Amino acid sequence: MAQKHVDEISGVETTGHEWDGIRELNNPMPRWWVWTFYACIVWAIGYTVFYPAWPLLTTNTKGILGVTNRSALTGELATAKAAQSVYLDKIAALSLAEIAADPALAEFATAGGAAAFRVNCTPCHGSGAQGGIGYPNLNDDDWLWGGDLETIYTTLAHGIRYESDPDTRVSQMPAFVDILEPEQIKQVAAYVVSLTGTPADPSMIEPGKTVFADNCAACHGADAKGGRDFGAPNLADAIWLKVQGEAQIAGQVANPKHGVMPAWTARLGDTTVKELAIYVHSLGGGE
Repeated sequence: MAQKHVDEISGVETTGHEWDGIRELNNPMPRWWVWTFYACIVWAIGYTVFYPAWPLLTTNTKGILGVTNRSALTGELATAKAAQSVYLDKIAALSLAEIAADPALAEFATAGGAAAFRVNCTPCHGSGAQGGIGYPNLNDDDWLWGGDLETIYTTLAHGIRYESDPDTRVSQMPAFVDILEPEQIKQVAAYVVSLTGTPADPSMIEPGKTVFADNCAACHGADAKGGRDFGAPNLADAIWLKVQGEAQIAGQVANPKHGVMPAWTARLGDTTVKELAIYVHSLGGGE
């Protein structure tokens, strides 16, 4: 057995490890650290006895107390749901006008609608409901079908061009490529641009106005301000849903794009759809 080496300066035995002439001292751990370590071991053993800890083949050890974060969360959710049920029952039973007339109930519905909007609607309309190309901005007062509570509710409940719902809103602009000549499409596009700006060729405005009156005014109105009975957009306010620029307007006239919005009642339930209607109406574009 090799003789143990003791450091001459400190008088502490070394471990036998040496690097470039430097020897490692074999200093013992501080007693407070050792006792803390032992206490942690005892605490860990006690924890595994009283609380769920060890995984098994199909389950885990339950512990003497049988307390888990999951059970605590379930209890908290049940308590929260019971507290909300008073408001939810009222929302289910009352009309939208009655909900809006009750400040406390309207505040609760708005909060619930905001939560439902973030989960279900932001992928299309954006986190701030600002919309985008092909998706309406819900913060303004430019509505395709109308912005009062009942109309918003109907749109949410039954969707737009959603084939699975027989009561969905259905209105489609025809493809005028099969109806008008290419030159007429350019003319009507120029006229539409002229309502809020200047087209590339101003000479097309007057013939385009005639084409519009003969083919488009039935839905968009003689003044081009839209028709909510048909979901026809206002073309005279410089707010564009699907296109930007004269060329894209001509493309939309020739081969229009039609969006689809799902019907939300089957997915979320009538109470949540009411909350969504209250929330969307509160964004500032309601009527």
